[in-house]
Amino acid sequence: MIDKARTLPADQVFLDLEDACAPLAKPDARKTIVASLNEGGWGDKARVVRVNDWTTEWTYRDVTEVVEGAGANLDCLMLPKVQTAEQVHALDLLLTQIEKTMGYEVGKIGIEAQIENAQGLVNVNAIATASPRVETIIFGPADFMASINMKSLVVGEQPPGYDVGDAYHYILMQILMAARANDLQAIDGPYLQIRDVDGFKRVAGRSAALGFDGKWVLHPGQIDAANETYSPLQEDYEHAENILDAYEYFTSEAGGRRGAVMLGDEMIDEASRKMALVISSKGRAAGMKRESPWTPPEA
Repeated sequence: MIDKARTLPADQVFLDLEDACAPLAKPDARKTIVASLNEGGWGDKARVVRVNDWTTEWTYRDVTEVVEGAGANLDCLMLPKVQTAEQVHALDLLLTQIEKTMGYEVGKIGIEAQIENAQGLVNVNAIATASPRVETIIFGPADFMASINMKSLVVGEQPPGYDVGDAYHYILMQILMAARANDLQAIDGPYLQIRDVDGFKRVAGRSAALGFDGKWVLHPGQIDAANETYSPLQEDYEHAENILDAYEYFTSEAGGRRGAVMLGDEMIDEASRKMALVISSKGRAAGMKRESPWTPPEA
């Protein structure tokens, strides 16, 4: 699986020492992860390891063995089941000590914080600001559903009886607000029905519509669906680029130094530019290309 992961068109790969790794297998798994990171071949993918959470007996060894053994080839550690800012502080402090001891650049290794229970969500704003290392806030739906006693066994799907609205909307928005207020990524968690690609798209569509940056995939078959869902439509990308070009022109000397103008039947202004920049950035990150660039009107 690790060898195959190197070849997949994913932006990030995380190697798991937590729930996907049985307790008796964890010591050997740490060695496998160190070797895999040091072997290279990851291209420009972000290289992340999910350690066990601080309530277990494994966290300290996870961090020390992985970072001491492969810290030079590691981008982030993912901390699951984060409940308080103090848990992020503890990981930050341990990372700093290891980096100093090993001669690594202090602060180079980031932290991805996974929100998986009610206490973590209540404290998500403090967690987001707990360390300069924090780069990403992640929603962990399965453990979260269990923590609030949600009456469902299908991860991410609406619980039976919740017929109107989205049972996850409040959770997703809380995570998104904490992330955006602190210039962090917001990432949705996994969809466990790995052969149900339509179900993946449906669930992913909720967080994508709100503005999340991406979603976990558990199987190569979900990658194309994720990239499609979190990228803008071609027509929206084209329109965003046209807004940016038109606004730049019309606010210039040549365009009349105007702050609000008509683009077709639509008025655009500075707020339009900011909205367009979001869509444009997502499209460019996805490698999208323009088919019909905007041209200034003839004088």
